[in-house]
Amino acid sequence: MDWMLECSSCGTTLSPEGIPSVCQCGQPWLVRYPTRRWTLEVRDSIGTDPSRGMWRFRELMPIAPDEDPVTLGEGDTPLLRLARTGQRLGLADLWMKDEAVNPTGSFKARGLSAAVTRARAAGVTRFVIPTAGNAGVAAAAYGASAGIPVRVYAPDTTPPAILAQIVSFGAELVRLQGHIGDCGKAARAFAAEAKAMDLSTLREPYRIEGKKTLGIEIALSMSWELPAAIIYPTGGGTGLIGMWKAFQELRTAGWISGALPRMFSVQSSGCAPVVRAFAAGEGKAEPWADPWTVASGLRVPAPLGDRLILQALAESGGGAIAVSDEELMTEAGMVAREEGIDMSPEGGAAVAAARQLAATGSLDSKGRIVVFNTGAGWLYRLPADLLPL
Repeated sequence: MDWMLECSSCGTTLSPEGIPSVCQCGQPWLVRYPTRRWTLEVRDSIGTDPSRGMWRFRELMPIAPDEDPVTLGEGDTPLLRLARTGQRLGLADLWMKDEAVNPTGSFKARGLSAAVTRARAAGVTRFVIPTAGNAGVAAAAYGASAGIPVRVYAPDTTPPAILAQIVSFGAELVRLQGHIGDCGKAARAFAAEAKAMDLSTLREPYRIEGKKTLGIEIALSMSWELPAAIIYPTGGGTGLIGMWKAFQELRTAGWISGALPRMFSVQSSGCAPVVRAFAAGEGKAEPWADPWTVASGLRVPAPLGDRLILQALAESGGGAIAVSDEELMTEAGMVAREEGIDMSPEGGAAVAAARQLAATGSLDSKGRIVVFNTGAGWLYRLPADLLPL
């Protein structure tokens, strides 16, 4: 392994042997690569590589040349022009990165593929994960693919179809009253008791490396140019953090030039710790009391990556915005009818934020704007009687 780990806060470095959790200072690790990985020859070969999926970017990821990833074909999701929606919102060049077409129905497939790949190589024999929904599905699927058992802690309020998917992949599902923070406490206790690896967001270094491929794919699909702004529905925020890391890596390597995108975080008004912290000019977010939103992926009251999210928003000249559940569900329905895209509530939140930002003049009406649909809408809609419990 030719990469190193660097603490995102105190700068401590660590060998990547095994699977470390957070730094002793309590903050997440980031993966740092040698410059020889980031040559223009590698960029040009990626652009002409006929292979598909996230692992076409393996030169930029934590995997050795002789290793095989744990993959189900994640990545290479479409970047779709939203012509009708853009016209309605007054945005002439609006696009959507549609993560619903990933193998497990959401963007979580990327991070869990990378995390499980490294864990299997390190000899991990058991996983545990707390989930607001889609991460549990992905962990169950990639654990099954790797032949490693998974225990998933999920709130009782998680959409039934998502719980059904977790069970269908053979994971042990434990349902709890409360929110993902409560599930996180239970998962960490189980990890210590059963010597299971905790796959929680940013509590291991590699989910972020899978998520950064979102940014690489956007750059590749736009011929190594970048959009003016990216609007991202933010729960744990790994995708936003990962994209910002990718853009900085691409710029340092000379693969891209010019301004980086303004990054916008969107949350539900029923759980908006990042929005509140950004508005107050804080460098960290205080936990949100009594979180609730129909967008279960946004129901994260205390994201471990709060500092990194807020840093990306500030450095990019972006911002943070909260939308109501009514607004996000209305926009999810509108885009489904206008564009034929199966929208999750979180995707609806991104479009609702775009509408608000456009109305206030916070976005260039002629600039290229990318919003994210982070998961499949059908996962939120199946009736409870289909749950095989």
